[in-house]
Amino acid sequence: MTKVTRLNKYLSEIGYCSRRAADKLIDEGRITVNGTLVEMGLKVSKEDLIVIDGEKVQDPQNEAVYIAFNKPIGVVCTTDTREPDNIIDFINYPQRIFPIGRLDKPSEGLILLTNDGDVVNKILRTEFNHEKEYIVTVNKIINKDFISRMSNGVPILETTTKKCEVEMINKFSFRIILTQGLNRQIRRMCEYLGYEVIRLKRVRIMDICLNCPSGEYINIKKEALYNQLK
Repeated sequence: MTKVTRLNKYLSEIGYCSRRAADKLIDEGRITVNGTLVEMGLKVSKEDLIVIDGEKVQDPQNEAVYIAFNKPIGVVCTTDTREPDNIIDFINYPQRIFPIGRLDKPSEGLILLTNDGDVVNKILRTEFNHEKEYIVTVNKIINKDFISRMSNGVPILETTTKKCEVEMINKFSFRIILTQGLNRQIRRMCEYLGYEVIRLKRVRIMDICLNCPSGEYINIKKEALYNQLK
């Protein structure tokens, strides 16, 4: 059953104004609920449309959240709090959020988290070709054959990876841009070619770049994210 609360108390609880100030707004005819001018004593729920002076009132707890988190090595991308190193407890965000996709425990770098279920498939589905960029360090010297074979597709998990952009950074490190997200894809690709990944860091998802210290996050505006999904 939906909880209902007196309008003045509700506005106070969400931090909009005091009860006394809310009563004044009601008395001055400056509040509508679901398009109707309200009277003193009206009860509302979080589903009601409350408008004050032409502006919709939004409970901060109901707002969509989008954050870009710089995941440290050792943090597990799961919402299961039985996992002692889970990402949810590590971030300790005041609202319920969940990761979009994952980075495995030994990997680090950019991962997005949200409470908006609609955005998840739009980012993760392969056919949308959203880019994810990684910096990878391996245990042996990289040669032109390695770069070429990584770029043109490697047979893993009963399929062949899509062609992708791979660029050598130095003798042991390379940059790779993927548009698909097979399980442990980069590690499996390297393993097939006889290399072991020593360090894997994701630095970009679409146009969102990693620009905060390890273990910290920044908020992303909904408009900025959704504009990339059109």
